[in-house]
Amino acid sequence: MTNRAAQPRRNGSAPQNRSPQGASRPPQGRPPQKAAAAPQKNGPPQAPQARPPAAPRAVAPPKALDIPGAISVKELAGKMSVDPIEVIKRLMRLGFMFNINDVIEFEVAEKIAQSFGFPVNAPKAAKGPGSIVLKHQEEDQSKLQLRPPVVTILGHVDHGKTTLLDAVRHSHIVTGESGGITQHIGAYQVEYKSNKITFLDTPGHEAFTAMRARGAQVTDIAILVVAANDGIMPQTIEAINHVKAAGVPIICAINKIDTAEADPERVKRQLAEHDLMVEEWGGNVISVPVSALKGIGIDDLLENIVIVAEVGELKANPDRLAEGVVLEARIDKSKGHVVTVLVQTGTLRIGDNIVAGGVRGRIKAMLNDRGERIEAALPSQPVELLGMTGVPQAGDKFSATADEKTARSMVETFEKEKAERLGRTKMKLEEIHAKIESGEVKALNLVVKTDVQGSIEPILNALEQVNTDETRVNVIHAAAGSVTESDVLLGVASEAIIVGFNSRPEPGAKALATQEGVDLRHYDVIYRLAEDVQKALKGLLTPEVRDITEGVATVRAVFNIAKRKVAGVYVNSGKVSRGTIIHVLRGGKLLAKGELSSLKHFKDDVRELGTGFEGGLTVDGFTDFAEGDIVEAHRLEQDE
Repeated sequence: MTNRAAQPRRNGSAPQNRSPQGASRPPQGRPPQKAAAAPQKNGPPQAPQARPPAAPRAVAPPKALDIPGAISVKELAGKMSVDPIEVIKRLMRLGFMFNINDVIEFEVAEKIAQSFGFPVNAPKAAKGPGSIVLKHQEEDQSKLQLRPPVVTILGHVDHGKTTLLDAVRHSHIVTGESGGITQHIGAYQVEYKSNKITFLDTPGHEAFTAMRARGAQVTDIAILVVAANDGIMPQTIEAINHVKAAGVPIICAINKIDTAEADPERVKRQLAEHDLMVEEWGGNVISVPVSALKGIGIDDLLENIVIVAEVGELKANPDRLAEGVVLEARIDKSKGHVVTVLVQTGTLRIGDNIVAGGVRGRIKAMLNDRGERIEAALPSQPVELLGMTGVPQAGDKFSATADEKTARSMVETFEKEKAERLGRTKMKLEEIHAKIESGEVKALNLVVKTDVQGSIEPILNALEQVNTDETRVNVIHAAAGSVTESDVLLGVASEAIIVGFNSRPEPGAKALATQEGVDLRHYDVIYRLAEDVQKALKGLLTPEVRDITEGVATVRAVFNIAKRKVAGVYVNSGKVSRGTIIHVLRGGKLLAKGELSSLKHFKDDVRELGTGFEGGLTVDGFTDFAEGDIVEAHRLEQDE
């Protein structure tokens, strides 16, 4: 539908003034055009009457606008500080019917901005948000070529993620493949209308974030699977927060639409509550109704993946030494060290020297996702490598090198940098003000875990009150439950501080937080939590006394010795030493705490028990030990 007033202008010329009844005002930001004098009826045409020039206004020339490849009408109006209704009217004059939330392309936005008198900067090279492509500043731009997108499917455990992966895998096998695809590689490629797509079969958002925590961005597009009959579940919310933190485009696959209880509209409303607005409602999240079980909507999903990839213009240079990321690694009895990698740029070949984290090797053989031996792997292709001297970690970056000497040097450099990283601490709450003042950070990222769901909303409301024009608290994830290793990894990847409200961290999470230097805090009163955050933003927070867990042990037996109960323990990790405060936990809850009063190894008094040792201990003020109790040794340490 086009508006009759939408007459195209030739050569971009401004509209001519009309009679007073139908006069159109000149575009804002441009000087009014002079109207030509009307010719007299009975005589030759007269020269145009010169009007006195308008007094110049003391207005600075409008600033040139930076406009992305696509922008909403509302955002464009905001950049120009004009009423969105005026932008919509101007669009209608050009023959476009858009509402305030619709997204328009750069070419259209440029015309509108110029019609309001704003110059527009040349568009920057397109770059897909969250693209895994390594930086190309030093690349020969003429050698960059389009590559397949890398897609990860995330969602609640019962919402059909695995079924959807199977449906995609078996309906769109890469041309020329025979038989089923081997699944041990954890990644595979499919082909849709001559477009290859790489899928990563990850265990979930924990693995997704673990790789980000190690500096590896492996996903171009995230598929969020939500069951139409269940709607958004706690694990879905966690996946949403992890993907948002990664900054990758999201496509929502609304699954199980064939069930009687299916309600896709409810899913869309729930997505909107988590700031994911679907396209039908004026947002930028593509939603695709599917039934993975019956194969409905699979083609539509793949079509949208291809479209999002085209918009992102995902590119890499195949004519260089390969770089990428380790997806998984294992030791095989017959093959030795087997490493699965994703090539991100360059071409990986048999015989290449390669470094992955602190492990090096020379590629003896390469297998593709179908278990076939290949000579070379292109960008976005997952492959298994044989020939590494060790087993690198998932998420480690790999690089092919020109020779073995370079590989050895890179391993030495990696080890030195690793030692430096372990010696450095991450951001602490006490340091946040200085970092904001220096411009190093713009906001304080928090991961919030509570004991019950009902505590989340009042905590978020309290934190909202401490925001100012200069500083902001950004809660990237909030959920009920104990602090897990996944939360710590999210804190590492997002440089966030973890706040537990009446929520204790799991032993593995606490150890990982200490190892990674993540600030882990505990509160039992909401106003104290908000007060500490506010003081941190203002630079008033005093150094925190940190509670360090030195070791964890399990009570395996209880003895009565000299009318006292002694706990016979086995040290699972770390150490239990004199001078520490002992926390006794039963069923995951804190039962008691007190100072370690005695520590023995057999009959000998000892200063400490290390990992794998057994011994007996007593705690001041507590004797009610039971088999299976968890004993934690804590010491207090003040941050400098």
